[in-house]
Amino acid sequence: MTDVAKLANVSQMTVSRVMRNSGYVSESVINRVVSAATEIGYVNNRLAGGLAGADSSLVGVVLPTLQNRVFSEVLSGVTTAFSESNVQPVFGVSEYSQRVETQLVLDLLAWRPKGLILSGLEHSKELRDTLLASSVRVVEVMDIDGRPIESSFGFSHRKAGWEMAQHLLGKGYKRFAYVGCQPNRDLRAVKRYKSFCNTVHRAGAQMVVTKYSDEPSSMLIGRQCTEAILREKHKPDVIYYANDDLAAGGLMHCLAHQIQVPKQIALAGFNGLGFLESLPMQITTSRTPRFEIGTAAAEFVSGDPKELVEPVKVDFAVDLVAGDTT
Repeated sequence: MTDVAKLANVSQMTVSRVMRNSGYVSESVINRVVSAATEIGYVNNRLAGGLAGADSSLVGVVLPTLQNRVFSEVLSGVTTAFSESNVQPVFGVSEYSQRVETQLVLDLLAWRPKGLILSGLEHSKELRDTLLASSVRVVEVMDIDGRPIESSFGFSHRKAGWEMAQHLLGKGYKRFAYVGCQPNRDLRAVKRYKSFCNTVHRAGAQMVVTKYSDEPSSMLIGRQCTEAILREKHKPDVIYYANDDLAAGGLMHCLAHQIQVPKQIALAGFNGLGFLESLPMQITTSRTPRFEIGTAAAEFVSGDPKELVEPVKVDFAVDLVAGDTT
């Protein structure tokens, strides 16, 4: 707090008022204090003075959504690992908003956690700067395509997109379509999509149509987008979906309208979710190890904070499952 006061050219009492949102402080002074705190990575310590030196048993976990089975399985892995220790997880959900994620993490840091688990590698500049300046152990999960803040446990979305494109091209498909949701938020799906498109184009094949919905991913959106694609003048040979929920919706549309899969249209998804086994046809997909990633990240971040741990980037294998739909 003394460092913030010096940098902002105010008293330590003023910094305290700003951090506690107590008493009158002008807007210009508030902005100076907040800017100084961000620059040096300072966050207010909510722990009582007598506890400030104690080891925290808290680990913050911020995920983009719990509406998707993917992250509920990551969360299951995290809680399973923590159940075998005295670590207490504190959870937050950003709904794919970097602004919300930043505020959640700043709130968590105020409790001096021993570590943080975040999803993906793309965060706001304010959050990255704060975490790089902090001493908190940070683990990012479900992606390794980029520069982690510290350590990352995940897989390459670019490689997954490339592998699926290679599989479909190997089946002889030449005309491709894509269905996704919220491209401005689900940045990992965008990485797969770009890699998939680049591979298709390099092979001399075509992306004839791309459909995006601004709504969260669901089977209903998958049905609606599939119907729209199949009404297009230039129909594709195969549709690649951003995830299995969308792909399952596409399959339901085809079955309901007696569209032969894969003879008339082939379908492929992503994630390898368990519910696919209950469908009339096995959808071709890429199986990701969500539970294992959550477990490994939790075990890593909950280690002794006094031990020096080298940053790591752990690549988990993604298995392509060739089903009945391609």
